[in-house]
Amino acid sequence: MKVGISACSNGHPREWQPQIRELAKVLQACGVEAVLAGHVLAETDEFSGSDQERADDLMRLYRDDSIKAIYDISGGDLANGVLDHLDYELIGRSKKEFWGYSDLTTVINAIYAMTGRPSVLYQVKNMVYRDGELQKERFRRYLAGDREALFGFGYEFLQGSRMEGVVLGGNIRCFTKLAGTRYWPDLAGKILLLESYGGESGQIATLLTQLEQIGVFEQVSGVLLGTFTNYEKANLKLSVYDLLKMHIDERLPVAMTREIGHGTDARAIEIGRRMRFE
Repeated sequence: MKVGISACSNGHPREWQPQIRELAKVLQACGVEAVLAGHVLAETDEFSGSDQERADDLMRLYRDDSIKAIYDISGGDLANGVLDHLDYELIGRSKKEFWGYSDLTTVINAIYAMTGRPSVLYQVKNMVYRDGELQKERFRRYLAGDREALFGFGYEFLQGSRMEGVVLGGNIRCFTKLAGTRYWPDLAGKILLLESYGGESGQIATLLTQLEQIGVFEQVSGVLLGTFTNYEKANLKLSVYDLLKMHIDERLPVAMTREIGHGTDARAIEIGRRMRFE
């Protein structure tokens, strides 16, 4: 099995090259051959290549019939730059899934908005980070047919007791970058997943305010809160749920999970797939 390794967002610093080599070895040990895109390492400031070049990298991986999935290993700020240069008709016909997290929230939700196809919110480089052994075991089991090993996650309700719908969203900062563009998905009846790496109370509060002001919380059928890494480390008086309650109706179902987000122990979730929580 072959997979493509792309970097639609910020280029990797040169000192991260050992991580990429280690990831390729881990995948090889799982019976997966990694095909690296042409623009992964940073060349000029945070750019590994132009928006067009990074988009062309991704489309070459989609056109290669030998490649069965695409794992994006980048993050940062630049992923939305590729959106205008992608061939959504080809992506819509393809059976391969795009995987990525953080800033790749923009690409994942744009793919759904333009094609209706799901993608996976997950960073495969978790297999070479602190919780690498745990993640490698989950990934091996997933490849062997045990999907729940990687995609099964626990949750609890904070408000309400049931919600069902197509899950959209991901990283809150990156998701809101799509607002006002043609890549903003239809949120009517959807479950909105929100998580974050950075941001404390003011930064998360202002993003929730934006979502309220553009009518998101009136459209969705529920909210799933993932982890908010730096927020939780700050030991603030208000929880993210406290902030969210300032912007939603008390009847809107809200659940939370400790297993989706930027943690190196995070599990995967399909964005653009219908799910039921109860």
